[in-house]
Amino acid sequence: MKLATRIALSVTVVVPLLVLAAGLLVLGLVSRDLHQQQDTRLQDRASAVLPDVKAMLTADLNGRPKVEQNQHRKVLGDVLDAGIRVRTTDGTVVLEGGPQPADPVRLPEQTPGGPVTVRAKGHAWRVLTVPVAGPAPGTFWLFTPASAADPQVVAVRRRVLLVALLAAPVSGLLAYGLAGRATASVRRLSRRAAALDPGAGAAAFPTAPVNITEVDELACAIGQLLARYEEQAARTAQALDTARSFSSAASHELRTPLMSMRTDLDVLAAHPDLSPAERAEIVRDLQSDHARLLDLLTALRMLARGDLVEVSAFAPLDLSELVDTVVGETARRHPAARLEAELPPELSVFGWDAGLAILLANLLGNAVVHGHLPDSPSRIEVRLRAEGGYAVLTVDDAGPGIPSGEREAVFRRFHHRPGSPGSGLGLTLVAQQVALHQGTVTIGTPPGGAGTRVEVRLPLSAADAPTLRLPRRRDWISRGD
Repeated sequence: MKLATRIALSVTVVVPLLVLAAGLLVLGLVSRDLHQQQDTRLQDRASAVLPDVKAMLTADLNGRPKVEQNQHRKVLGDVLDAGIRVRTTDGTVVLEGGPQPADPVRLPEQTPGGPVTVRAKGHAWRVLTVPVAGPAPGTFWLFTPASAADPQVVAVRRRVLLVALLAAPVSGLLAYGLAGRATASVRRLSRRAAALDPGAGAAAFPTAPVNITEVDELACAIGQLLARYEEQAARTAQALDTARSFSSAASHELRTPLMSMRTDLDVLAAHPDLSPAERAEIVRDLQSDHARLLDLLTALRMLARGDLVEVSAFAPLDLSELVDTVVGETARRHPAARLEAELPPELSVFGWDAGLAILLANLLGNAVVHGHLPDSPSRIEVRLRAEGGYAVLTVDDAGPGIPSGEREAVFRRFHHRPGSPGSGLGLTLVAQQVALHQGTVTIGTPPGGAGTRVEVRLPLSAADAPTLRLPRRRDWISRGD
């Protein structure tokens, strides 16, 4: 059912009900006003007839029948269409005329608040009691039927019903026309949305305002939905690309150590009579290839995590505490290496806890493995400080250093020197995490002039959580370097 039809039907039902409700309220007010007018007329007639009633009672007391008859006629003429009953103090009714309750009925002795209602034989009467003072005291009552205002009330009721009946079709037709005009922009928006190609994205759905708040809000919501759909589709495509690249990279990089392990296993199988020294050498090669496989798979998995991480994983954290933890873990894994750390008590950044742990572990692991001269232990110095709105982390080693022409290449995927025991992905992971955290990483030389210094700069957290925008392209695992 169309929205315009629903609105028209709703108005067709609601408007007559509102008219009836308003009519009932008006009917009650009209009925009350009519009764007040009726009571006012009774009080006015009582004031007008009171002198004649006094004169009539005085004539009755003095035994003057002709005067009394004349007063009877004057009193009946003054009350007009109302009824009257006059009684002396001894209970004798000296005048009774006009419409009034049938006997026996108990009449009120006093009505200080104005006329009251008296019921007799199924009829209701408005009665006003007026005491008469003077030489000939007594009481008289004025009567008028309580239903005297009913014809006017009935007339008002009929008019209310007529207006309600006419309001139903008229309001329905008007509402249908107005609703049709009001929903025209919604229908146009619906046709545009139905004809939209989802692959075209939010750019194909212009949101020119039509100056109707609800329609403009709906158009804006559709545009935002398309933008989120486009973003999610891109993230899904990137995730699929990452998965395919992971498989391709793993297949390519694992082929060499797997073939080497296969060769060693074939040698062991074909020559069971190998000497213990030869067998031990082959086992060491197998263990080395196995460790390389594990390192490579772990690094690829970490790269994939960085390619797929979302902003919701980032939060304020203490970088000093994290560096101290990773330094301790690295020292436990490499007991021969000497690591010294100079850290502030606290330094807060807005980052991904797991990602920064990956960055630090690979940075320190690379320094331990490559940052020493032959036949000498690794000496690693780690320093962290705040400088110009950034957390500056430096890792110095005493190794052979990296030539200036190769300092950019070391961050490329699978780049390593001949004979290096690493996977070639450690510094790639460092570069990935630095980019995700909107920082920078550079390679230089320590102040002493020997070895390698890697400097990482990460933005410090502001008082309010910073607005982080992750790189639009995250393809460290999929790009070919």
